[in-house]
Amino acid sequence: MYFTAKLLLIFLAVFGGLVLLAFLFTQWQSRQIAARFPNIGELIDVGGLKLNSVHVSRPEGADLPALVFIHGASGNLRDPLGAFLEPLKGRAELLFVDRPGHGYSERGGPENLTPSGQADAIAKLLVKRGIRSAVIVGHSFGGATTASLALRHKDLVAGLVFLSPATHPWPGGIDWYYDLANMPYLGAVFCNTLTMPAGLMQIDAGIEHVFHPNPVPEGYMERAAIPLVLRPQSFCSNARDVANLLVYVRRTQPQYKEIVAPTVIISGDSDEVVYEELHSRGLNRDIRQSELVWVKGLGHKPDYVATDLVIAAIEKVAGMDRDLQQISRNIEKRIAPQ
Repeated sequence: MYFTAKLLLIFLAVFGGLVLLAFLFTQWQSRQIAARFPNIGELIDVGGLKLNSVHVSRPEGADLPALVFIHGASGNLRDPLGAFLEPLKGRAELLFVDRPGHGYSERGGPENLTPSGQADAIAKLLVKRGIRSAVIVGHSFGGATTASLALRHKDLVAGLVFLSPATHPWPGGIDWYYDLANMPYLGAVFCNTLTMPAGLMQIDAGIEHVFHPNPVPEGYMERAAIPLVLRPQSFCSNARDVANLLVYVRRTQPQYKEIVAPTVIISGDSDEVVYEELHSRGLNRDIRQSELVWVKGLGHKPDYVATDLVIAAIEKVAGMDRDLQQISRNIEKRIAPQ
């Protein structure tokens, strides 16, 4: 009995030491990541939280309406900014937003656990920025937030472009670590200890998975500042977003038929992150004024792999004549394995 108790104490001491080391490593790495990717935006109080964004004023001779970009899960505003700032900065007023709890935005209250609460916060930011009407471009999880903006703030939405959206119910669940990170108490311990070392080991493979079967653009991780999501608060916020999404879209999907803004949905048939045949085809079915552009050989990242197609989609919902299906066929030829 004494021997067993002693072994238990030794085990607990070793385990506790490992947890402490993991915690200290996480804190150190979080500071390193923040120094490596400092905030390039501006925090603005939208009531209950401060949202971070990069705003580019409307240039002279702009030929497009204001454009608002909403990133997906595990992301931040640098992801769409890296794809679209250069080709669009002379053409429109631009706003790149960190969703609540991501990048450098504050999380705010429990309402921001769902895309509707996040949409409300972004709508307040648009008004504070003086943006009265905009084309909203949402990628992946950001697609659910984009749809919520169109439902809850119709007057602010001039058009919608969905990129590999996550907007509809899907079979099965989510990856185990999202459920674990979402658990009371244990989730906070997990986010503050194990996610950083495990995430750093898996980050390259994770990025390759998101782009598959397309190659990852050179320098993408640095450009998009992907390691920011490994910081404990960001990881927990991301996990809670994902864990609450399925229940939310089950409740909200029947309302999509109320969306009246001109809409383009761009999706790849080789997406391994979301069920494109459920989300994109379902969105096209539900939104009457929508066009689905289905790109063969495209994975989950049309923003980087098919940037020209996305820009053409923005132009089309803004009222310009664009043959998106022909542009899609040209991209299919470009990305096809040689």
